[in-house]
Amino acid sequence: MNFTEKLRRENDDIFQLIFQHPFVEGIGKGDIAKEAITHYVKADFEYLNAFMRIYGMALAKSSNRETIGFFHEKISFVLHDESHPHHNFCDYIGVSYEALQGHPLPPTADHYIKHMMYHAQSGTLGEILGALLPCPWTYLEIGKELMKKYNPTKAHPFYPWITFYADDSVKKITLEMRDLLDNYMKHASPEEVVRVQDAFRKSCQLEWKFWEMAFTCEEWPAKRTVLANE
Repeated sequence: MNFTEKLRRENDDIFQLIFQHPFVEGIGKGDIAKEAITHYVKADFEYLNAFMRIYGMALAKSSNRETIGFFHEKISFVLHDESHPHHNFCDYIGVSYEALQGHPLPPTADHYIKHMMYHAQSGTLGEILGALLPCPWTYLEIGKELMKKYNPTKAHPFYPWITFYADDSVKKITLEMRDLLDNYMKHASPEEVVRVQDAFRKSCQLEWKFWEMAFTCEEWPAKRTVLANE
């Protein structure tokens, strides 16, 4: 059993919780509150912006052109392709995508981004991969689970979203990232193994929290505008 297979087995409890989350189930059933979708897209737009920056930080820590090319391609995928599921959600709620951009992060999304940034800034390439991998991997499996459970047709309101994440392009990204991490971890110290396992599990936990954040329309307990001159 390779390293990422072990990670998946160790974190199956969280994967199952994600599959059972009411927001994810709502995608399959084609019924989600407009407010929850709005909250999700606002946060996910900013999350994906951060994800691209972290890819860039991983690129800077890469030791060969092949790995540099990998992260360059993945930045392009997020920038040019991963807006399609957002557009599906926006069409469903009748709000323009542009109107949901540039909003402050709710607590969970803020925490998730800072968790990944921490590993990107102070950790190894293995830690960065461990922190990043749960995002594409859980979405791939969500797409597969929803296809299997609901077998959506083109008439399904979230057919574009489900088929996007169940598609081979997301599978390819996940497998490539897994291969990169598996090869890297062959030479990792026992201490680094523990750090990567911790980064991966926390990101899995935060994937569940992200769905919960959107479903409950999570906000900070007290909101106000922060003035630049304070």
